[in-house]
Amino acid sequence: MKDNELLKNKNLITANKHLSNVCSLKATSGAGWIPLQFFAAEDEGRSEAPTERKLKKSREEGKVAKSQDLGGVLVLIFSLIIIAVMAGWLVRNFAQMMQLVISRAGMVTTASATFDRELGAIFLRYFFLLTMPVFGISFVAAFIGNIMQVGVLFSTKPLKPDFKKIIPNFGRYLKKNVVGVEALFNLGKMITKAALIAFFAFFVLRSSVDRLVATPFTLLTDSAAFIAERAFVLMAMAALVMLVIAIIDFFFQKRQYTENLKMTKRDVKEEMKEDLGNPYIKSRIRQRMIELLSANMIQNVPKADVVVTNPTHFAIAIEYTPGSYAPRVTAKGVDSIALNIRRIAEEHRVPIIENKPLARALYDTVEVGDEIPEEYWEVTITILQKVYQMTGKKVTQSYS
Repeated sequence: MKDNELLKNKNLITANKHLSNVCSLKATSGAGWIPLQFFAAEDEGRSEAPTERKLKKSREEGKVAKSQDLGGVLVLIFSLIIIAVMAGWLVRNFAQMMQLVISRAGMVTTASATFDRELGAIFLRYFFLLTMPVFGISFVAAFIGNIMQVGVLFSTKPLKPDFKKIIPNFGRYLKKNVVGVEALFNLGKMITKAALIAFFAFFVLRSSVDRLVATPFTLLTDSAAFIAERAFVLMAMAALVMLVIAIIDFFFQKRQYTENLKMTKRDVKEEMKEDLGNPYIKSRIRQRMIELLSANMIQNVPKADVVVTNPTHFAIAIEYTPGSYAPRVTAKGVDSIALNIRRIAEEHRVPIIENKPLARALYDTVEVGDEIPEEYWEVTITILQKVYQMTGKKVTQSYS
């Protein structure tokens, strides 16, 4: 039985190797075959959302979630708006340009070079006059489109040569442009865009067919104005369609960006280890803990019976609750925190007593919330009695 099982396993291993070799041979020899290793699951195991560190690193490298369609459609919309607002001014200047060019084109002059320069200067002047408003607003629209999607970002890393890109990743290319979700989405986006624009074009032309047929029998200016108006309406409808699709594309690109940056659980753990070992991260965590502890301690200062100081470097807030075994340290701090404790104590009229040895000893040996050790009872009792005499408060229990 064992010999038969071993023989079966050996035959199975041999068959798998043969099948692998055949697939590899077909993948590299036949025109219709694609290397199977390019379809390896690169995303396998990447189930964790990207961390802030990875998102920041990706942004520093110039990799952000961005829709090219959204920037283009904003340029189109802003250009249509500026054309609609300045239509009268653009038409008048265009008519003046044509009138000057046509009137001078038929002139006969011996100074042909001078004439050509004058005609060229006239054309260039009107060309820049007519196109600069549209070019300017297009630049502003493209800038706004980038700011809306990625914010203020300047990175030179995408400009640096990357020799790894010389060897193409066919699997990633096929997944993105042929068989992947992004390829199917782009195909559906193009089909939807073309279908909707064709539908609106048919609708606009169908409602204007009578006027279009009559254009040869109307004035040239009237015909041109009508055709321009119909073209503007069609472009406005197309821009609206493209805007809706571009917004959908932006959210899709954002989702794909997050999916591509997903991490494995091992990656997350390794990153956490690196962060915890980073001196900067350690100092930030320590600083944050100090801030949280300080915020909680400050709330206890107004309830303290006395604040013992050193006089400025250390401050210890002490509170005694009747019935308790011993007084407790409710807040302590050094330097800036000590000054803050003194300030809060002064605001709430908590007595402040200077005792350098006690303040330093309590700061070094007693944590916030702990009772004062026996070796410091005598001096603490003396201070509390002095405070009670000042405030008129009576001692309800002595320490033993």
